[in-house]
Amino acid sequence: MRTSSAILLSLCLAAGAAQAQGFKFSNDPDAAADAQQKAERDAVITSQLSTPCRNQIRNRKIMVVIAEERNGRLMTQQSGFNRHIESINTRLEALGLKTYTPAQIRAQVAQAEIDAYFKNDADAALSASRRMAAQYVLKGLIASEAGRNAIIKVNEVRIRMDFKLTDASGRLVSTAAARNESYAGSDVAGMALDLIDERADEVVAQLYSDYCRRAR
Repeated sequence: MRTSSAILLSLCLAAGAAQAQGFKFSNDPDAAADAQQKAERDAVITSQLSTPCRNQIRNRKIMVVIAEERNGRLMTQQSGFNRHIESINTRLEALGLKTYTPAQIRAQVAQAEIDAYFKNDADAALSASRRMAAQYVLKGLIASEAGRNAIIKVNEVRIRMDFKLTDASGRLVSTAAARNESYAGSDVAGMALDLIDERADEVVAQLYSDYCRRAR
């Protein structure tokens, strides 16, 4: 009897320790739902990345420009988005597509012309595309909102990414969007970048699939 009691006590203590450390058991409904959602996202990404892509469009150059709307304020200085742009560029290049580096874009395109992309100034945007000899432009807008949760007294970050891929004439080829959110420590900006990276694969997969099917 004492042996059975000891075993039961050990199991209870182990369960309590696991819960105290934030572990989730396999029958946790939230963990199961998260795993199911991830599996579904991964299946969609795999399907999109298997889209056949003609060799003749793989060598066309894509210019990636990004702006951020942070707590309602729009920021378009490309030097502040090197890590964001490279995160997208790296994934596109791994799929065999060609992109410009942020440094190449800044060397050829004036900041006023970058601003034009986000103000929907078609003439200025077309001028910038021609200067870069870019056949496609991928414009990304990242909206981020950081604040402090009043109930549990921690920082929290929410992000939304919206991307539009157009050809040099302005014809829409693809749109892709994703959301993410998390609690954050003192490095709110770093957490925002982590959240973007977590959703970048599904954004790029959507853009790649549409590009391979719709590019002329």
